[in-house]
Amino acid sequence: MKAMILAAGRGERLRPLTLETPKPLLPVGGRPMIQWHIEALVRAGVPDIVINTAWLGERIEAELGDGAHLGARIEYSREGEPLETLGGLRRALPMLTETGNEFLVINGDVWTDFDMAALATTPLGEDLDAHLVLVPNPAHHSGGDFALANGRITRDQGESLTFAGISRLSRRLIDSAPDEEDRLGPILRTACQQGRVSGLRHDGHWVDVGTPERLETARTLAGSGAAP
Repeated sequence: MKAMILAAGRGERLRPLTLETPKPLLPVGGRPMIQWHIEALVRAGVPDIVINTAWLGERIEAELGDGAHLGARIEYSREGEPLETLGGLRRALPMLTETGNEFLVINGDVWTDFDMAALATTPLGEDLDAHLVLVPNPAHHSGGDFALANGRITRDQGESLTFAGISRLSRRLIDSAPDEEDRLGPILRTACQQGRVSGLRHDGHWVDVGTPERLETARTLAGSGAAP
Protein backbone atom coordinates (compact mmCIF):
# COMPACT_ATOMS: atom_id res chain seq x y z
CA MET A 1 0.00 0.00 0.00
CA LYS A 2 0.96 3.65 -0.21
CA ALA A 3 0.81 6.61 2.16
CA MET A 4 0.20 10.30 1.59
CA ILE A 5 1.75 13.04 3.71
CA LEU A 6 -0.14 16.32 3.50
CA ALA A 7 2.44 19.08 3.13
CA ALA A 8 0.91 21.81 0.96
CA GLY A 9 -0.15 24.35 3.59
CA ARG A 10 1.29 27.82 4.01
CA GLY A 11 1.89 27.56 7.76
CA GLU A 12 0.63 31.09 8.31
CA ARG A 13 0.36 30.79 12.10
CA LEU A 14 4.06 29.91 12.23
CA ARG A 15 5.24 33.02 10.41
CA PRO A 16 7.90 34.38 10.14
CA LEU A 17 9.44 30.89 10.44
CA THR A 18 7.55 29.70 7.36
CA LEU A 19 8.17 32.67 5.10
CA GLU A 20 11.23 30.95 3.61
CA THR A 21 10.94 27.43 5.02
CA PRO A 22 7.85 25.27 4.41
CA LYS A 23 6.35 24.04 7.67
CA PRO A 24 7.15 20.34 7.05
CA LEU A 25 10.85 21.21 6.87
CA LEU A 26 11.02 23.02 10.21
CA PRO A 27 13.55 21.14 12.33
CA VAL A 28 12.37 18.96 15.21
CA GLY A 29 14.88 16.85 17.07
CA GLY A 30 17.65 17.55 14.59
CA ARG A 31 15.76 16.66 11.39
CA PRO A 32 12.89 18.06 9.30
CA MET A 33 9.51 17.44 10.89
CA ILE A 34 8.26 15.53 7.82
CA GLN A 35 11.22 13.16 8.05
CA TRP A 36 9.81 11.70 11.27
CA HIS A 37 6.75 10.54 9.31
CA ILE A 38 8.81 9.14 6.43
CA GLU A 39 11.01 7.15 8.79
CA ALA A 40 7.97 5.88 10.72
CA LEU A 41 6.31 4.74 7.49
CA VAL A 42 9.45 2.96 6.30
CA ARG A 43 9.68 1.16 9.66
CA ALA A 44 6.04 0.12 9.25
CA GLY A 45 6.71 -1.38 5.82
CA VAL A 46 5.17 1.46 3.81
CA PRO A 47 8.05 3.01 1.84
CA ASP A 48 5.91 4.20 -1.10
CA ILE A 49 4.90 7.74 -0.20
CA VAL A 50 3.11 10.56 -2.01
CA ILE A 51 3.69 14.10 -0.74
CA ASN A 52 1.46 16.93 -1.91
CA THR A 53 3.18 20.29 -2.24
CA ALA A 54 2.27 23.90 -2.94
CA TRP A 55 3.83 26.63 -0.78
CA LEU A 56 7.63 26.42 -1.25
CA GLY A 57 7.16 22.92 -2.59
CA GLU A 58 10.42 23.07 -4.48
CA ARG A 59 12.22 23.31 -1.15
CA ILE A 60 10.58 20.08 0.02
CA GLU A 61 11.57 18.29 -3.17
CA ALA A 62 15.13 19.58 -2.94
CA GLU A 63 15.43 18.34 0.66
CA LEU A 64 13.82 14.92 0.25
CA GLY A 65 14.39 14.05 -3.39
CA ASP A 66 13.16 10.59 -4.28
CA GLY A 67 13.51 9.46 -0.67
CA ALA A 68 16.11 6.79 -1.41
CA HIS A 69 18.47 8.05 1.30
CA LEU A 70 15.66 7.42 3.82
CA GLY A 71 14.70 4.02 2.45
CA ALA A 72 11.57 5.45 0.84
CA ARG A 73 10.20 5.92 -2.66
CA ILE A 74 8.70 9.40 -2.82
CA GLU A 75 6.40 10.86 -5.47
CA TYR A 76 5.06 14.41 -5.47
CA SER A 77 1.57 15.71 -6.17
CA ARG A 78 2.18 19.34 -7.10
CA GLU A 79 -0.84 21.57 -6.47
CA GLY A 80 0.33 25.07 -7.34
CA GLU A 81 -2.15 26.74 -5.01
CA PRO A 82 -2.89 24.66 -1.88
CA LEU A 83 -6.05 22.58 -2.14
CA GLU A 84 -8.26 21.58 0.75
CA THR A 85 -7.55 18.10 2.11
CA LEU A 86 -10.13 16.27 0.02
CA GLY A 87 -9.10 18.18 -3.09
CA GLY A 88 -5.50 17.17 -2.52
CA LEU A 89 -6.50 13.54 -2.05
CA ARG A 90 -8.56 13.58 -5.25
CA ARG A 91 -5.62 14.91 -7.24
CA ALA A 92 -3.24 12.31 -5.81
CA LEU A 93 -5.71 9.39 -5.98
CA PRO A 94 -4.31 7.84 -9.19
CA MET A 95 -0.88 7.59 -7.53
CA LEU A 96 -2.26 6.39 -4.20
CA THR A 97 -4.36 3.58 -5.67
CA GLU A 98 -1.90 2.10 -8.16
CA THR A 99 -1.36 -0.89 -5.86
CA GLY A 100 -4.63 -1.08 -3.91
CA ASN A 101 -7.77 0.76 -2.84
CA GLU A 102 -6.63 1.62 0.70
CA PHE A 103 -3.92 4.06 1.75
CA LEU A 104 -2.62 5.91 4.78
CA VAL A 105 -2.95 9.69 5.14
CA ILE A 106 -0.88 11.74 7.59
CA ASN A 107 -0.91 15.46 8.29
CA GLY A 108 2.58 16.79 7.73
CA ASP A 109 2.29 19.26 10.59
CA VAL A 110 1.87 16.85 13.50
CA TRP A 111 4.66 15.25 15.52
CA THR A 112 3.99 11.93 17.21
CA ASP A 113 5.43 8.65 18.43
CA PHE A 114 2.48 6.69 17.01
CA ASP A 115 3.48 3.34 15.47
CA MET A 116 2.26 3.45 11.86
CA ALA A 117 2.33 -0.35 11.69
CA ALA A 118 -0.92 -0.32 13.69
CA LEU A 119 -2.60 1.08 10.56
CA ALA A 120 -0.47 -0.50 7.87
CA THR A 121 -1.16 -4.08 8.89
CA THR A 122 -4.94 -3.92 9.39
CA PRO A 123 -7.20 -3.77 6.29
CA LEU A 124 -10.46 -1.87 6.64
CA GLY A 125 -12.84 -4.59 5.53
CA GLU A 126 -16.00 -4.27 3.47
CA ASP A 127 -18.04 -2.49 6.16
CA LEU A 128 -15.57 0.36 6.72
CA ASP A 129 -14.49 3.40 4.73
CA ALA A 130 -11.95 4.77 7.22
CA HIS A 131 -9.98 4.02 10.37
CA LEU A 132 -8.88 7.09 12.36
CA VAL A 133 -6.31 7.65 15.07
CA LEU A 134 -7.69 9.79 17.92
CA VAL A 135 -5.91 11.43 20.84
CA PRO A 136 -7.05 12.98 24.14
CA ASN A 137 -8.31 16.52 23.56
CA PRO A 138 -5.47 19.06 23.85
CA ALA A 139 -6.03 22.35 25.64
CA HIS A 140 -6.30 24.26 22.35
CA HIS A 141 -9.03 21.91 21.06
CA SER A 142 -10.92 20.94 24.19
CA GLY A 143 -14.19 20.19 22.38
CA GLY A 144 -12.71 17.34 20.36
CA ASP A 145 -13.78 16.11 16.92
CA PHE A 146 -15.37 12.70 17.31
CA ALA A 147 -16.50 10.19 19.91
CA LEU A 148 -15.12 6.66 20.26
CA ALA A 149 -17.11 3.74 21.62
CA ASN A 150 -16.28 0.05 21.23
CA GLY A 151 -13.88 0.73 18.40
CA ARG A 152 -16.37 2.69 16.29
CA ILE A 153 -16.38 6.46 15.77
CA THR A 154 -19.52 8.56 16.09
CA ARG A 155 -20.21 12.27 16.38
CA ASP A 156 -21.29 12.25 20.03
CA GLN A 157 -21.88 8.77 21.52
CA GLY A 158 -18.74 7.81 23.42
CA GLU A 159 -15.55 9.41 24.67
CA SER A 160 -14.84 12.79 23.08
CA LEU A 161 -11.45 12.77 21.36
CA THR A 162 -9.46 14.74 18.77
CA PHE A 163 -8.61 13.47 15.30
CA ALA A 164 -4.82 13.06 15.17
CA GLY A 165 -4.56 13.68 11.43
CA ILE A 166 -3.51 10.04 10.91
CA SER A 167 -5.81 7.62 9.13
CA ARG A 168 -6.29 4.68 6.82
CA LEU A 169 -8.81 5.52 4.09
CA SER A 170 -10.50 3.67 1.27
CA ARG A 171 -10.89 4.95 -2.25
CA ARG A 172 -14.61 4.31 -1.77
CA LEU A 173 -14.73 7.16 0.77
CA ILE A 174 -13.17 9.65 -1.65
CA ASP A 175 -15.30 8.51 -4.59
CA SER A 176 -18.48 8.87 -2.50
CA ALA A 177 -17.93 12.58 -1.85
CA PRO A 178 -20.06 15.14 -3.71
CA ASP A 179 -18.16 16.85 -6.52
CA GLU A 180 -18.58 20.25 -4.88
CA GLU A 181 -17.07 19.13 -1.56
CA ASP A 182 -13.33 19.74 -1.14
CA ARG A 183 -12.92 19.12 2.60
CA LEU A 184 -12.30 15.75 4.22
CA GLY A 185 -14.11 16.51 7.50
CA PRO A 186 -17.67 16.55 6.16
CA ILE A 187 -17.36 13.22 4.34
CA LEU A 188 -15.79 11.60 7.42
CA ARG A 189 -18.70 12.82 9.53
CA THR A 190 -21.18 11.40 6.99
CA ALA A 191 -19.38 8.06 7.04
CA CYS A 192 -19.46 8.11 10.86
CA GLN A 193 -23.22 8.58 10.80
CA GLN A 194 -23.45 5.55 8.54
CA GLY A 195 -21.36 3.46 10.96
CA ARG A 196 -18.53 3.09 8.45
CA VAL A 197 -15.62 4.52 10.48
CA SER A 198 -13.58 2.77 13.15
CA GLY A 199 -10.84 4.19 15.32
CA LEU A 200 -8.28 3.75 18.03
CA ARG A 201 -7.03 5.96 20.84
CA HIS A 202 -3.35 6.90 20.98
CA ASP A 203 -2.15 7.86 24.44
CA GLY A 204 1.46 8.51 23.52
CA HIS A 205 3.02 11.75 22.36
CA TRP A 206 1.22 13.86 19.77
CA VAL A 207 1.60 17.57 18.99
CA ASP A 208 -0.31 19.61 16.44
CA VAL A 209 2.54 21.89 15.39
CA GLY A 210 0.42 24.88 14.47
CA THR A 211 2.03 27.63 16.52
CA PRO A 212 5.58 28.56 17.59
CA GLU A 213 4.74 27.45 21.14
CA ARG A 214 3.64 23.99 20.02
CA LEU A 215 6.69 23.71 17.77
CA GLU A 216 8.84 24.22 20.87
CA THR A 217 6.81 21.54 22.67
CA ALA A 218 7.57 19.06 19.87
CA ARG A 219 11.24 19.98 19.94
CA THR A 220 11.38 19.46 23.69
CA LEU A 221 9.76 16.04 23.44
CA ALA A 222 11.97 15.00 20.53
CA GLY A 223 15.05 16.15 22.41
CA SER A 224 14.06 13.98 25.36
CA GLY A 225 14.12 10.87 23.19
CA ALA A 226 10.34 10.51 23.36
CA ALA A 227 10.09 9.00 19.87
CA PRO A 228 12.31 6.60 17.88
